[in-house]
Amino acid sequence: MIIINGRVITETDILTNHAVVIEDDIIKEIIPMEEASTEGHKRVIDAEDGYVVPGFIDIHSDYIEGIIAPRPTTVMDFNIGIKESERILSSHGITTMFHSLSIYKEDLFGHKPVRQPDNVNKLIHAIHRTHNEEHLIRHRMHARFELDAIEMKDNIIDHIKEGRIHLLSFMDHTPGQGQYRDIENYRHTMKGYQDISDDEIDKQIDDKKQMERLSIDEMKDLANLAHQFNIGVASHDDDTTEKIDFNETLGTTISEFPIKMDVAKYADKKGQYTLAGAPNIMLGGSHSGNLNAKDAILEDCISILCSDYYPPAMLHSVFKLHRETDYPLVEGFKLITLNPAKAVKMDQEIGSIEVDKKADLNVIRLYDDYPTITECVVNGKIVSQYNYRID
Repeated sequence: MIIINGRVITETDILTNHAVVIEDDIIKEIIPMEEASTEGHKRVIDAEDGYVVPGFIDIHSDYIEGIIAPRPTTVMDFNIGIKESERILSSHGITTMFHSLSIYKEDLFGHKPVRQPDNVNKLIHAIHRTHNEEHLIRHRMHARFELDAIEMKDNIIDHIKEGRIHLLSFMDHTPGQGQYRDIENYRHTMKGYQDISDDEIDKQIDDKKQMERLSIDEMKDLANLAHQFNIGVASHDDDTTEKIDFNETLGTTISEFPIKMDVAKYADKKGQYTLAGAPNIMLGGSHSGNLNAKDAILEDCISILCSDYYPPAMLHSVFKLHRETDYPLVEGFKLITLNPAKAVKMDQEIGSIEVDKKADLNVIRLYDDYPTITECVVNGKIVSQYNYRID
């Protein structure tokens, strides 16, 4: 296969009027068009001066939950959900998805039956089976472990040992700290999910605060097991620099959704990858009233964007940043390609357009300044293709 007439975005530059030559599943050459030939290639993609970029790597997204449980009382077939989700995800340029499943003792939001422990366990197995079945994109498992889910610890240990988990994060959604340090914001959020009174919320807060949690030693044991299997470990909703220091004792390398600018800067200074949600860029700020992702990126203290819950935001956030702030596209695409690849230790194979790396690529065309993925390539095969027209 050969992709011609592209603006190829590499780790350091935009190569105009270039071609990318693919042999089997590998990038073989990146060459100027005057050196390129379509002879001998079974497939030719004409980028028509569009961008050729690495496939997007999404290391935090619970999108699969909405596909499998589209209604509060409905759970669809897991295998169908995975296969249908990857058709959607590839259309948005996501070639590697870390399905981020919450390991809860109890889902306080009470609206996602897929978060029940039995269903989570089944979904972990279903994601793992994709590695030996026909599939479109790379499916990985991100276990988001809530600290009070003590009963699930042994199950998570088993999944890690059996190779079913590829990223582990520690979460604590206790009101009064982290994402919900503002109790009034927590009340507002809960009422958005449930028909619930203030008294019921108060009881819920008290119950949550009194729940037994993993001990520090148990957290260290889980983190050390993950390190043993070369699995990245992340923290979540860090709201103080002291938490960053503590997380370092666990060997974390990713700080997901730091709550405040000073915390994001401190985490970045300590060498952590710092992650924010791409929807935060699209909305102009956090829906929880926390860190503004655009501001943090411009302050050079956010290194990764994830889709969180809205896959289209990966592509559109990069172009929105570029349009509104002149943030370089080369750096913008690193937020959703090379940097997450490095964070999850996959950058030797994917994350950038380089000779001998896997051919995970997207072709992006602009229609009236609207960026669109017209071709998505995974492992050297076209998995998604769209042809826009005017009738």
